[in-house]
Amino acid sequence: MTASIEQRTTPGRGNGIFALRSFRRGEIVLIGELDETPIKNHSHASQLGKTKFGFHKGLSSKFNHSCDPNCGIVVNDTGGHNVVAICEILADEETTYDYAMRNYAIEHFPDACVCGAANCRASITGWRDLPEPRKEDYAGFIAPYLIEMDLENAAAEVATAAVST
Repeated sequence: MTASIEQRTTPGRGNGIFALRSFRRGEIVLIGELDETPIKNHSHASQLGKTKFGFHKGLSSKFNHSCDPNCGIVVNDTGGHNVVAICEILADEETTYDYAMRNYAIEHFPDACVCGAANCRASITGWRDLPEPRKEDYAGFIAPYLIEMDLENAAAEVATAAVST
């Protein structure tokens, strides 16, 4: 099997993952394989459910964040996150995804975002902090538990508002 991505140095961002060939929208860039070691949330953890976090094997943790990504997340049958092209990606292009596509809240990146995108949010935020139009842009390329958590939080806010009136 021929490799289709590789890790390279990314100026100003450490290491990143680059395409060795072109990818079409919807094509899997990397199959997410989970490490079975249970962990608590931290900067390299992937949220795997409402309260579950874990590591992915291989190059998964080397993908850089972007506020204007060319990849998204699709949860596979094992619960791992496949990295999937959300637009055409050309050979030698860095492959990135928005960390908000897998994590509801992000508290482990206190420094400013350095993605360089025109629509950069200035900090790496989780799903709960994305504006609604951006959430709509990502439809089909996010972890499904994020939608469940949004619905639960909206219901809790309505209940709290009803109690306080």
